[in-house]
Amino acid sequence: MRIARRMLLGGLAATSLVVALPAITLAADGAPAVDTGDTAWMLVATALVMVMLPGLALFYGGLVRRKNVLSTIMHSFFGLALVSVVWVLIGFTLAFGPDVNGLGLIGGLDFAGFMNVGIGPSAVYAPTIPFVLFAAFQLMFAAITPALISGAFAERKRFGAFVLFTILWSIFVYSPVAHWVWSADGWLYRMGALDFAGGTVVHAASGISALIVALLIGRRAVNGQGMEPHDIPMTVLGAGLLWFGWFGFNAGSAVGANGVAANALLVTNTAAAAATITWVLASYLHHRKVSVVGAACGAVAGLVAITPASGYVTAGGALVIGLAVGGICYGATLLRSRLRIDDALDVFAVHGVGGVFGALATGVFATTAINASIQGGLIDGNPSQLVTQAVAIGAVIAYAVVATFVIVKVVNGILGLRVKAEDEELGLDLSVHGEVAYQA
Repeated sequence: MRIARRMLLGGLAATSLVVALPAITLAADGAPAVDTGDTAWMLVATALVMVMLPGLALFYGGLVRRKNVLSTIMHSFFGLALVSVVWVLIGFTLAFGPDVNGLGLIGGLDFAGFMNVGIGPSAVYAPTIPFVLFAAFQLMFAAITPALISGAFAERKRFGAFVLFTILWSIFVYSPVAHWVWSADGWLYRMGALDFAGGTVVHAASGISALIVALLIGRRAVNGQGMEPHDIPMTVLGAGLLWFGWFGFNAGSAVGANGVAANALLVTNTAAAAATITWVLASYLHHRKVSVVGAACGAVAGLVAITPASGYVTAGGALVIGLAVGGICYGATLLRSRLRIDDALDVFAVHGVGGVFGALATGVFATTAINASIQGGLIDGNPSQLVTQAVAIGAVIAYAVVATFVIVKVVNGILGLRVKAEDEELGLDLSVHGEVAYQA
């Protein structure tokens, strides 16, 4: 019995040594080596971000009228398929390919069709994980960003117009902005702009674009019908899935299983929780009711605001950001309503305003105590970081406004933006998809 136990232990030890030998060899030659722990975490993080797409579909789907729920869900689901193909063909190389002409504006075609995107590590972007995994992780960011915009034109946009808009916006807005901010060659990256997981690239860009689309497509035809959410439990479930997936969104942006990722996960939860409380409190003071929808929207606002800061701030900083943004975004929804802008699902008020606030707050609360690779923000005695953040926000917003305006005009000229009045009255589920979400 004792001999058998020793043989078993010896065999296990030998097996472990054999498994470790390839990693030791790779590390010994000085080249970047794939770390299995980092790779495992990034596989999970990539899947978590993908879960945000069905989460967004449910979040948005519950907020619209029941005759448009399938149409709204389709925008997120089909958008994932569209951008997945675009990203492989051209999007990734425009965002992360070697810079064209050294201006920091757009990547070249070195990675078109995922050429040269292999299973080995990349010294620049993925030193401890396969480069193809980094590209897949970034794909999920590229997919959810135009899906966010769909909330602005819910219940009235042609499906063909949505498809063409998503393709063009992904190529001509998302990829260039990602290159500016996240590429090692990008001009805003070289300037020192901080955006850990997408406050400017994802939320500011999509939020301001949503506002432009809402203004250009016009208000929905109501005809005396109520505009209340048709399924609040669906919206809360979607918000919960977004909260869950956001751990991969923010903590995965550390591109490794490390202390920065752990801190990003903590501050993500902290800001979401704080903003939930603030939004519900603000709504109660305004309406004297404890809003369930408000709790869901508050959580998303907190998640948006902490996104650019998540790899740079402490839990205390995240608490302040969350408490502030809940009230700020709630106020933005009231202003939008007063101005009678039909941004159907308040994309600008939550993602645009929340993303801008979070990016500015990063310039205040970023600290070298969390991330030694930066110079810190205002609290670390570096007020110039706040100026850099403002420049980055201004540049992204200006470009997104102009580019989105042009794209919408092109799409409208080719296909037309809105469905016919009778189709809008019937509901897009039946008129466009020929299906209904619920049987009578």
